[in-house]
Amino acid sequence: MSAGAVFQEALRALRRRELPEEAERQVLAAMEAGRPGPLALLYAAGAEVGLGREVLLRRAAGLFFCSCAANLADDLADGECSYLEEPPRVGPGVQFALQSLCFATLARAELPAPVLAGAAEDMVTAAGLQVLEVRTEAWTASRFKQVAEGIAGQQWALYLRVLWEGTARAGRAVEVGRSLGVAAHVAEDVRSGDARFHGMPEEDRREVVAWAREAVDTVRREGLASLDAALRTVESLLPEPISPPFPLSPREREE
Repeated sequence: MSAGAVFQEALRALRRRELPEEAERQVLAAMEAGRPGPLALLYAAGAEVGLGREVLLRRAAGLFFCSCAANLADDLADGECSYLEEPPRVGPGVQFALQSLCFATLARAELPAPVLAGAAEDMVTAAGLQVLEVRTEAWTASRFKQVAEGIAGQQWALYLRVLWEGTARAGRAVEVGRSLGVAAHVAEDVRSGDARFHGMPEEDRREVVAWAREAVDTVRREGLASLDAALRTVESLLPEPISPPFPLSPREREE
């Protein structure tokens, strides 16, 4: 129900814009494609630190718009956007609308101007690293960490910075968010067989997984039940540090 409440708040924000029916349909399709995404975790992480329901829903809905915009950008870059009509022509406008809805919603969520400015700056960094990601042909542990921190780490750092503003956890948001983002990024690459991870030499994969486990420990020390629930999924996907420690890459399986 918590995830559904955030989605309904985002839907209300979209409907208030009174877009032409065709345009609204495409934006809604991108929102549906972004579900469940971070919805449940944003709500739980905000509720656990004591945010009031109205502020929580607005902040979480604004961040959901940001997540959908990033998801759409990634799908367009990878040629995997199957949910929009004529993605190459429609996609950029939908992404622009989602990003604008993000700030329109967050501006009404009791956030100081410096926090909004910082969030925008973090989004610039994440977008810039996405460009680096799609242009990388040979992955190493160093490049993997750079991209993971810039995309997933920076994204979740800004999510928690916005979400926890004005609470007792505000000072921990950046470190915890960045750690949560990079750990989840590594776990998802392991799960999906992404070449970013599986294309690296085994030594590099070991280094990246050790780095992800350090990030998990950082988040766990925060002692929040909402984050621990996410960590259980992440840890279940990370290879154990025993022999053989990693799933074989496609090339190694062929050999």
